[in-house]
Amino acid sequence: MLARLLNNLDAGQPLESLQALDWLNFFLAALLVGFGPFVAVHLAENGWAPASIGAILTISGLAGLMTQVPAGELIDVIASKRALFGAAAATLALALTIFGLRSDFPTVAAVAIMQGGVGSVLGPSIAAISLGLVGHDALAVRLGRNQRFASIGGLAAAAIMGAIGYLLSTRDIFLVAAALAIPLLLALLRIRGVDIHFGRSCGAPDHHAMKPDRASRLTLFKDVRFLAFLTCLLLFQLANASILPQVSQSLVHSEGRLSSLAVSALIVVPQIVVAAISPWVGRTAATWGRRPLLLLGLAIVPIRSGLSALTADPVLLVVFQLMDGFTGATLGVLTTLIIADLTNGTGRFNLAQGLAGTFSGVGASLSTLITGVVTQRYGYTAGLLGVTAVGLMAVVVVLEFMPETKPALPRPLGAPTSDQEQLRPGQVGF
Repeated sequence: MLARLLNNLDAGQPLESLQALDWLNFFLAALLVGFGPFVAVHLAENGWAPASIGAILTISGLAGLMTQVPAGELIDVIASKRALFGAAAATLALALTIFGLRSDFPTVAAVAIMQGGVGSVLGPSIAAISLGLVGHDALAVRLGRNQRFASIGGLAAAAIMGAIGYLLSTRDIFLVAAALAIPLLLALLRIRGVDIHFGRSCGAPDHHAMKPDRASRLTLFKDVRFLAFLTCLLLFQLANASILPQVSQSLVHSEGRLSSLAVSALIVVPQIVVAAISPWVGRTAATWGRRPLLLLGLAIVPIRSGLSALTADPVLLVVFQLMDGFTGATLGVLTTLIIADLTNGTGRFNLAQGLAGTFSGVGASLSTLITGVVTQRYGYTAGLLGVTAVGLMAVVVVLEFMPETKPALPRPLGAPTSDQEQLRPGQVGF
């Protein structure tokens, strides 16, 4: 079956559009790096107080959380996924430009809202375009390739922007990042709209109807597997999001001036692993199934946090952080893939993506807050051990409530498997 999936390009899949999708992933990741840790650095250099910087980051996070579900609904119903993605990318480029030129609180807050809102569109749109181009059976391999190009783009941009900030100024970082929208949009234009199958791109039955049949929104919440997966994502982020900040703070206390180098290694090394193994994850998910890889990826989180609680040696911590690369690759591919499995034939793929993004965002937001409180009262070891317990809970949820979601046999796109395994289209409504 793997050979059949890998040979799909020769069986009529749009080669030029798929090659353009590679570069779309590359440049989108590079563009998003502009709104990464450089935001805090730039604002601090402009005299902002830590509380004000925190407020801006919170505003951006809240805007992203509030727009995840509406963005998913919009991606499901809009016919031109390319136009929606292009508008969101242009808005992000505008936000980066404004941020590079202005530093007053009202303007920066408005830019943070823009960034949070369009972020809810960009990533899910890539997944929808991918599904529309290759279909459900070839999606696993495609997602692995997407993840590789995104990781390489993010790493390249981080290195270049770090050098720009050192040699020029942090303001120039955002202007260069905004300029990356040009090659991004050129890559988008190379994806032919006719190659993106509208029915497939929203998980609807395989036809080109402008208004395909869709299951009721409530049907998503009646599927135990979907609810279990949302819970799993929340617990995963609740555990995972605070590990790196916890380890970084521990290094500051133990290593002093060398801590910045160690923290950089903690960030970069896992991304190299993600770029290296993401295609393997996609291929393996297409053959082994989703559940074994999901369990492996989740199980690494409590192992990593538990080991990190036992030492402050920067070399060992970097070695432990290699494990995060495996988790990042598996969850990066499997989140979209499992949602596609669960919603195939419903027309609610992108709405489900929005719900998953919301649960993940809530988990990540609560993670640093709760772990920070525990660490402040009981120390770094207690904070990491608490994370370990939450990570184990995510594994238990999968073991108890998440069956394998990979279709047992190759089948026509959109064809249901059984009443128990497949969400059924029904009356539209909420």
